[in-house]
Amino acid sequence: MSTTILQPGTGPRPGDHYLPATPATVMWGRLPCRTDAAVLTIAPGDTVTIDTVSHEGILEDQGKDPLAFFGAHGVEPASVLEDAVEIAAALARDPAADGPHVVTGPIHVAGAAPGDLLKISVEHLDPRVPYGVISNRHGKGALPGELPRGSANVSVFAPVEVRDTGLVGVLPLVDGGDRVVEFPLAPFLGTMGVAVDSDDRPHSVPPGEHGGNIDIKLLVEGAVLYLPVQVEGALAYIGDPHFAQGDGEVALTALEASLRATLRFDVVPRDEALAAFGELAGPLVHTDEYLVPTGLDPDLGEAMRKAVRAALALLQARYGMAEHLAYAYLSAATDFDISQVVDIVCGVHARIREADFGAVTRG
Repeated sequence: MSTTILQPGTGPRPGDHYLPATPATVMWGRLPCRTDAAVLTIAPGDTVTIDTVSHEGILEDQGKDPLAFFGAHGVEPASVLEDAVEIAAALARDPAADGPHVVTGPIHVAGAAPGDLLKISVEHLDPRVPYGVISNRHGKGALPGELPRGSANVSVFAPVEVRDTGLVGVLPLVDGGDRVVEFPLAPFLGTMGVAVDSDDRPHSVPPGEHGGNIDIKLLVEGAVLYLPVQVEGALAYIGDPHFAQGDGEVALTALEASLRATLRFDVVPRDEALAAFGELAGPLVHTDEYLVPTGLDPDLGEAMRKAVRAALALLQARYGMAEHLAYAYLSAATDFDISQVVDIVCGVHARIREADFGAVTRG
């Protein structure tokens, strides 16, 4: 990874297609539904290089002027993304009714039909700028009513610096102090989803069966996300780019910053999907080490129970494991992590090591 500024249309674009973020190719605060027209149509197996734009720096409480907002933090105008400036100037949302996220899409994947799975493989995630923002606003986060102190929202600017081990975000101990705290970047897309089978566009904040704002930090380069297709062509979209996130995302946002993503889109027919995973009720992540079923619910306890049920169903369908033995295995060997607790619908995900089942012969 580098700190090169990836303005629209510049720099590497290795996909079969390139989808920039423009007022015509993004939605702000809402997610696609079945009545939305695709901004790109592709064949299964195609790769798409997609520009995403972070909402941080363009929101109304930040002045809706990224040049001024980032300029106040010492960012030169040439290092502010032109598409962020254009989107902030051309588009509007209702902060009381809409979410904050900018999503690029939707993309029609030919042949995808309800009952199939859309397989999204993350091939490349390139930071577009060398800085990001972490925010606690509107009394949200894990400690609403406690933080932020006072009535003002808090947006923390975090530059990115280069180390021998890679890129890191840097923070001071106190405002105005030296930036002596650093943490490694692990970019991923907080929002990856498919259109819902409804005439109404969903709010961009709560995740659901359609995916959306799932905020699972395991979705780094090399990971795969499976989503149940709900409408013809899937109508896929991405957004909410992150440079780094801790599980829980307790302040409300992670280190939010724009990414250029190259993704491969494949369609898994229903019969193959059932044989591989059983009936999926929501997103499933696959990494080089883990199968990661998810649980989503406004109540964190119920999200945990849903994640356990999803893990049990996966083990039974994929490996033929008896329910009571699968339950015992999960208790002994599987971590259940809190994806996030700040997006109206809470997320829990299980990390099932595939190596534990290396000796199982599947039919």
